Amino acid sequence: MAAAMTVNTPEEQQKHKASRGEVVVDPFSKHPLQNRWALWFFKNDKSKTWQDNLRLVTKFDTVEDFWALYSHIQLASKLTSGCDYSLFKDGIEPMWEDSWNKRGGRWLITLAKQQRHTELDRFWLETLLCLIGEMFSDYSDEVCGAVINIRAKGDKIAIWTREAENRDGVIHIGRIYKEHLGLSSKVVIGYQAHADTATKSGSLMKNKFVV
Repeated sequence: MAAAMTVNTPEEQQKHKASRGEVVVDPFSKHPLQNRWALWFFKNDKSKTWQDNLRLVTKFDTVEDFWALYSHIQLASKLTSGCDYSLFKDGIEPMWEDSWNKRGGRWLITLAKQQRHTELDRFWLETLLCLIGEMFSDYSDEVCGAVINIRAKGDKIAIWTREAENRDGVIHIGRIYKEHLGLSSKVVIGYQAHADTATKSGSLMKNKFVV
């Protein structure tokens, strides 16, 4: 008579391997990120204050939780005009006045209207992956977060850094960012200090750095 076949559960198999001294890898374990991140959403309701229009969506600190979040939220290209997504390190709010941001600035990508349906979502995803993947080597600590603005005149994406006077760090981040977006060498992107942005209108804004 044939011996009865035993079917062990995954948990029992793991315990059996451990008892034999084998290395056990949990197939259900998540991959931690270096930082915890917070996703914010802004919807322009003129009956409310700016801060009341800004709300925290969720926080995450693993690769799997990032993808779960990304697959469940609306694509940036589908948002209505006047909406923003912001992804910032936990503890930093997506506003100039935050102590982590006030001495900093942003690398700004301005898109033409037609790029909303061709480039916007790819650029934004690449931006997010640059952040959570700590793509800026020794200067990743300089990164505070990123913002995407959906606007009728043209959308904008920006990476915010914490110290506008850190020339080496800012330029390194700009070069790596431009490379990850796949922009040609002919395309020039600019870095603006928040202090300048707060005191000057768009037409008067000068870039502090360009790459």
